[in-house]
Amino acid sequence: MQHNLEQPIEGSNTGKQAEEAAATFLTNNGYDIVAHNFLCKGGEIDIIARQKKQLIFVEVRFRKSALFGGAAASVSQAKQKKVILAAQLFLQSHKKYAHYACRFDVIALNTHTLQWIQHAFDAYS
Repeated sequence: MQHNLEQPIEGSNTGKQAEEAAATFLTNNGYDIVAHNFLCKGGEIDIIARQKKQLIFVEVRFRKSALFGGAAASVSQAKQKKVILAAQLFLQSHKKYAHYACRFDVIALNTHTLQWIQHAFDAYS
């Protein structure tokens, strides 16, 4: 699902701008943001969002161009494993979410568009 951004991402600190755009997009689509930049020994999760009884662990990627596959293609299997490990550690340290369904999404952005890839990967592959 691809959407046009209201404001282009450009200048310095594009990573932070991309994460802010992704969080705003999720909020506008009915998700509550639980955490930004959850950091642990195993890795980092850019955004953790919640909708009803489902947690969404979101990897946000920004690329200026689609060369070399673009933003979505930059989420390697190694990165997926780190996000999954970080999600496990998040759930262990936040017991109130123990019975929530979990999903791993990628929000890939370029200068003018946002692509939301739901169920981008799972913890069992």
